[in-house]
This record gives sequence, C-alpha cells and structure tokens, in this order.
Amino acid sequence: MRRNLILLATLGCTGLILGAYGFQYLGDMPPCAMCWWQRYGHFAGIAFGTLGLFVAPRLMAFLAGLGALSSGLIAIYHSGVERKIFEGPDTCTSNPVGNLTPEQLLEQIMAAPLVRCDEIPWELFGLSMANYNIFASLGIAAVFFYAARLPR
Repeated sequence: MRRNLILLATLGCTGLILGAYGFQYLGDMPPCAMCWWQRYGHFAGIAFGTLGLFVAPRLMAFLAGLGALSSGLIAIYHSGVERKIFEGPDTCTSNPVGNLTPEQLLEQIMAAPLVRCDEIPWELFGLSMANYNIFASLGIAAVFFYAARLPR
C-alpha cells in the first residue's frame, strides 16, 4: 500500500512538472521567478519519491511530502501576489553574465522575456495556474504524508 501511494504521489509531481513545461514550451508562456520556485518542490518530490520506492520509504515519503508542501505554500504566496493581496519580489532574474562583452550582455537582456509574477498569463474558471497548483500540491503532499505514516 505504501509503495503504491508513493508511486501515485511521485507521478502526481511528475505530471505537474510536465504540465508546467507544456505551458512553457508548447503554450509559449515562460515562467516567472515564483513559478520556478514552485517547481523546485516538485523536483524534490520526484527525487525523494523515486528513492522511497527503493530505500527508506517512510523517510523518503516524508521528505517528498515536504517538497510538495513547499510548492503549495509558495503557490499560496504567488496567488496572493497575482491577486494583489501581497507585494511580490522586486528583483528579476537573468542568465549568468560571465565573460560577456557589453554588447553581448545587452543582447541577452533584450532577448530575455519579461515575465511578471503579479500578472496572470492563463486562467480557467477564474483560477490561475498558481491557484490550481495549491490544490494539487497540497493533495500530493497529503498522499506522501499518509504513506509516511502507514504502519509497516
């Protein structure tokens, strides 16, 4: 039972990541910084969930649950930023500048897409991707935590 739940939740994290990349590359919607932050928790869920199928399932399920939970909490914050409830980060991200010439750096800056965290690029039934991620991430986290609490 525990193994099946871990597998189910790991597949849930994988599905969310694949969906995010689908929106990014097929839907031409580059992610904002906060969208990236939400992905990290699912990457952790995939890694720990996969490990939990083979070693220390209780511990790995718990750690995977923390990853999914972190994604859900960031999604709550991101949803608040989108709805203008919270103030979002005022920093932006860019590629490493390394040994670029000023002309190459300017070209890199001009080619980078401007993606704001406080704008909703897509919504369905009045809910944004961050809103949907709240429910999905918290549900996946609950499955991981339940799997971690199951008796031997």
